Amino acid sequence: MSTKQIPQKNSKTTLKEPSPKTRRDFLILASGAAGAVGAGSFLYPFVSSMNPAADVAAAAEVDVDIKSLQLGQAITVMWRGKPVFIRRRTPEEIQSVQENDTSKLIDPELDKDRIQKPEWLVVIGVCTHLGCVPSGQKPTDNRGEYGGWFCPCHGSAYDVSGRVRQGPAPKNLPVPPYTFLDDTTLRIGKEAPVNV
Repeated sequence: MSTKQIPQKNSKTTLKEPSPKTRRDFLILASGAAGAVGAGSFLYPFVSSMNPAADVAAAAEVDVDIKSLQLGQAITVMWRGKPVFIRRRTPEEIQSVQENDTSKLIDPELDKDRIQKPEWLVVIGVCTHLGCVPSGQKPTDNRGEYGGWFCPCHGSAYDVSGRVRQGPAPKNLPVPPYTFLDDTTLRIGKEAPVNV
């Protein structure tokens, strides 16, 4: 009878066969990375389509020449698809809105907090009730009881500071970000620098 000797494992062996667990971990990691790259490549066009188009981004700021506006006149310009009312107020209009008791307003706000220069008012011309465009830009328009703007849809009336005075509108006409570039030009879409 012959006996076979079973080779013993040498504790000094330096080469080891990778365990199946290590291979599996590598395959899971590689598959996950490939899946993430694939998902990112698939989703990128959808996410980038949500960015504003070049023409919209260009309209983010609008420069307006206001030198031809006389006292009491108003103009409308479009900014981001919305009408913006720019009015050069008379001294009487300025005095009337500064003397108002703000506690009686639907949306109390001081005139000085809505303007940069007392003579100029800049507001987005969309009624805060249901989004109609109020009348009042032309001298012949119905400006309502308070001399500012009147919404023909449901009867909201605004004063010459764009503050809602009557009707269902819950908020004042919003003031867009704007700054004066010089005495005759203002830029809508850019905040005025803060003086510290």
